[in-house]
Amino acid sequence: MSTLPDSSLPPSFGSPESQPSRTFRVDFASKRITGMIDGLEAIKQTVFNILSTERYEYLIHSFDYGSELAGLSGADPLMLQSELKRRVTEALTQDDRITGVSDFQFDFNDDVALISFRVYTIYGALDAQKEVRNLV
Repeated sequence: MSTLPDSSLPPSFGSPESQPSRTFRVDFASKRITGMIDGLEAIKQTVFNILSTERYEYLIHSFDYGSELAGLSGADPLMLQSELKRRVTEALTQDDRITGVSDFQFDFNDDVALISFRVYTIYGALDAQKEVRNLV
């Protein structure tokens, strides 16, 4: 006999589900929703959103969503490359549609790093970039 009560929640409650691919297309220049997108184009927008959202910053997102690119300061470029690569990969592979991240290239200029990389998804591969500021 168990000392804990039996749960009345369905077995799937709280278990991770696949992310939907079909989503709203956001035109970031005009700040408007301009239709629907699916497949690789939706993943491209997801990559942008994940890397533009600081993890733990917004209560609306789970702790698995976003990146931890802020707060990397005072380190030499080799350490920054290693840490940025790890953090970008960790942030993006939380999405089960993204199967891998590779081919990182870094361009450091003062306190700014431009990171270029390739994202492999269940729909194909795409190239992406992220600029990280305040690395002094």
